[in-house]
Amino acid sequence: MTTSSSLSLQTARHLHLSAQGLLRPPSRRARLADIHACVRQMSLLQIDTINVVARSPYLVLFSRLGAYPTQWLEETLASGALFEYWAHEACFIPFEDYPLLRHRMLEPQRLGWKYNEQWVNEHQQEIAALLNHITENGPVRAADFASDKHTKPGWWAWKPHKRHLENLFSAGELMVVERRNFQRVYDLRTRVMPDWDDEQHALSEAEAVQAMLGHSARSLGIFRASWLADYYRLKRAPLQSWIKDAEAKGEIVCVEVEQLGEMWLHTSLLPLLDKMPSATHTALLSPFDPVVWDRRRALELFNFDYRIECYTPAEKRVYGYFVLPVLHRGALKARIDAKMDRQAQQLIIRAFWLEPGVRVTQAFLSDVQKAISRFAQWQGADEVIVENAPAELLAVWTHRWVIND
Repeated sequence: MTTSSSLSLQTARHLHLSAQGLLRPPSRRARLADIHACVRQMSLLQIDTINVVARSPYLVLFSRLGAYPTQWLEETLASGALFEYWAHEACFIPFEDYPLLRHRMLEPQRLGWKYNEQWVNEHQQEIAALLNHITENGPVRAADFASDKHTKPGWWAWKPHKRHLENLFSAGELMVVERRNFQRVYDLRTRVMPDWDDEQHALSEAEAVQAMLGHSARSLGIFRASWLADYYRLKRAPLQSWIKDAEAKGEIVCVEVEQLGEMWLHTSLLPLLDKMPSATHTALLSPFDPVVWDRRRALELFNFDYRIECYTPAEKRVYGYFVLPVLHRGALKARIDAKMDRQAQQLIIRAFWLEPGVRVTQAFLSDVQKAISRFAQWQGADEVIVENAPAELLAVWTHRWVIND
């Protein structure tokens, strides 16, 4: 095996950010078609419903596209350009990639907690009645059904119809055809995809895994072999044989990266090596952004030790509930614990932490303040409140600033 290039760590970071659409700011205003194109570039857009700042999928798109009407995501889903399923976790996925996930639907018992085989077996009659109801009456939401008064409150204490719907979704019998107020609307797969035939169109698991590894390589841009499987949560993926085949086909090349050693570069990025564009983008990232959703990868590539703490008990959190990494010109330099007060039209920064060794330059202060203001304005805020931040930031920003159009 020969290495074709020796790259600096900074170049490796820039190549990854280029593959993710985060190297440079958008060159024009976003268009509706950019939603599908952006998800296509990332391969997956993880779904999370926490709305303390902005729901994660909207924020991931904003980081790459700039300001856009959030309903565009729902419109793209309803148009059939995207579908939902379990990939990294629950994700929006380009519809053309449906064959890659179909094998998971055909064996949903392998999905762990996402599919409860015992529940399905014990409620066959009710589930059949639900499917018949959808057949006769059209798409449904979980909210369309009365809650069981015996259901205890709690994270997993879903009412029976919600559990039926989620199990049918995991088994691929139902698909999410739209979202209303971010609530899933389910319809029969046979109605959404009347021409689909498993015997004719489905990929084997081995074929699907090969394709998912290819997508992961393209969306990562540059990677260690150990990073690949996490993108689609693949278990026992044939990494070494895939790499050998992909190299032979000219899809990836081996490179040596400063501090990281041997890595693989997707050949779609080779033209950038002749004249690597500078990293000029500054953005707040979602905790569920592909750049940081793999904690080990974020640490190895960006030296950014990050944990998503919204599911951690409050007393055990180090930084906060919904902490946004701050990308500045090719590096992850800070993190923000933020909250959007929609009634007061304020973005509240509860705390701002700089990463160790970050130099607070005039460019950093200006770029980050503008990025915060752009985000706040997109969320409908007209001012930013900074409750806690390093003194050198507050000396320039102060504790409050008004957003100017």
